[in-house]
Amino acid sequence: MSVVVAPSPILSVSGAVAGAAGSPDAAVAWHYGDPFGEQRAAVDRAAIVDRSHRFVLRITGAERLTWLHTISSQHVAALDDGQSAENLDLDLNGRVLHHFVLTELDGAVWIDTEAERGADLLAFLRKMVFWADAQPAEATDHAVLSLLGPGVAELTETLGIAELPGVYRATPLPGGGFLRRMPWPTADSFDLVVPRDQLADRWAQLTAAGAAPAGMWTFEALRVAAVRPRIGLDTDERTIPHEARWIGGVAEHGAVHLDKGCYRGQETVARVHNLGKPPRHLLLLHLDGSADERPATGDDVTAGGRAVGRLGTVVDHYELGPIALALIKRTVPADTALAAGPVAAAIDPDSVPADDVAQPGRVAVDRLRGR
Repeated sequence: MSVVVAPSPILSVSGAVAGAAGSPDAAVAWHYGDPFGEQRAAVDRAAIVDRSHRFVLRITGAERLTWLHTISSQHVAALDDGQSAENLDLDLNGRVLHHFVLTELDGAVWIDTEAERGADLLAFLRKMVFWADAQPAEATDHAVLSLLGPGVAELTETLGIAELPGVYRATPLPGGGFLRRMPWPTADSFDLVVPRDQLADRWAQLTAAGAAPAGMWTFEALRVAAVRPRIGLDTDERTIPHEARWIGGVAEHGAVHLDKGCYRGQETVARVHNLGKPPRHLLLLHLDGSADERPATGDDVTAGGRAVGRLGTVVDHYELGPIALALIKRTVPADTALAAGPVAAAIDPDSVPADDVAQPGRVAVDRLRGR
């Protein structure tokens, strides 16, 4: 489903170049004239990224956490005030429908997700309320900005806070909204969820204080290098959580807790964890930058002319060159010569997850059989 998002007011900033028409990032800036410099700033200093095209919703009601816990993959029933988490909504077969970030703060759960999936997620949540004291509602009056880089520590006075929060923690901002620390795409990553009518003022204040304007190109390049998936780009209709590295509780920076009550799709998660292996792994690919053409999201990844995977996000990184994420069959060795669409590709060996750990269920079965 194509969703039209109003252009961000930050696109009026000098040098702003909008994302490609029809892309998920068309409503915000892709870069501000120096994409590689913007990436360096996000790694070495401080950069601010307009992500105001994210869909934001909030859930109120006394049972908001215990109710959300029963219908999603993360353990959120006991989140304390200011705690955040990543979470998934799965279908009956355990395939990922929605990925979202949530924050419990001041009597409400705040959720942000991809614009194209937000309305469907909200509809699902509303459908599942039944008799619970939980009220999900779209929060069109709030928007997301991201701050990246070690220099964010020097912006606390501008933000109006005493100190930066820890990972997956949030602190309220004066005048409304909050600052949330995330574990990716860099070691120093923060999201500001702010009233939308403060968006331009916050941007002006933070850039005046030293944060370099950076486009979604920067965010995406660093995200891909960190091997963090973006739903709808790096996933397809068959993706299960194990394939996309979403397994783990809050402490593991995951989105699927393996020791919690029932939720839709749990059977697949448990079966793969205890007895099987995921059919595919999300891997980082290095692409041949000398080719005249570039592959596109959704292209086949092939080995010897045989399809072995699906290409996700393709982006140019300031140090690594052209890179991409791809879902590759688990059985493909890391040194296999690949083609991603029209170009040669190679698997980054450091991105290959360990695949030699025995599943708990297999160990138990073998023990019963005397092996």
